[in-house]
Amino acid sequence: MSKQINKTVLIMNFETESKSYQAFSEIKTLHTERKIRGEQMAVVEHDHNHKINAKDFLDFTGGDKNMKGSLIGMLVGILGGPLGVLLGWMTGAIIGSSQDAKEIRDAMNVFEKTLETIPEDQTGVILIAEEEHNEYINELVNNKLGGRVVRMDANLVAREINQAQQAENDAKKSAKKGWFNKKED
Repeated sequence: MSKQINKTVLIMNFETESKSYQAFSEIKTLHTERKIRGEQMAVVEHDHNHKINAKDFLDFTGGDKNMKGSLIGMLVGILGGPLGVLLGWMTGAIIGSSQDAKEIRDAMNVFEKTLETIPEDQTGVILIAEEEHNEYINELVNNKLGGRVVRMDANLVAREINQAQQAENDAKKSAKKGWFNKKED
């Protein structure tokens, strides 16, 4: 009976941008050598405005060359949008009602971990892959390039992205409703 291998989201951080690009290149080689089964990968930058921006993207499956609809694209989209900016400098008092705060807090674990792993003004790599053995990535990131890697289950990440998108949509609707009701007063 073969062992079930789950998809994992790996978030990596390095001291320099050049090491992020070196990791990006060497992970392609690990995929080619079948040491990992990559699905998507991006070099991302956490800029000084608390936004995550993609600098390079690769779809290993050859399917969709566009990052926009990918899991990484959705993660970067949330972190690069208003919710990501809010997460970057939120103190808790910024969010309006306690129900909205709870929904956003529930959806924040993945995003907080990403922002914490790739600190402001640094570049990192986000990879979605299946790893039968995690020593290949660990050896590359930790030992060879002096970085660090955080792993999260891809299904959890997808769920939290969906929750965050829903919370963001609800907040937009609430803001529009509040704005238009205010104008009528």
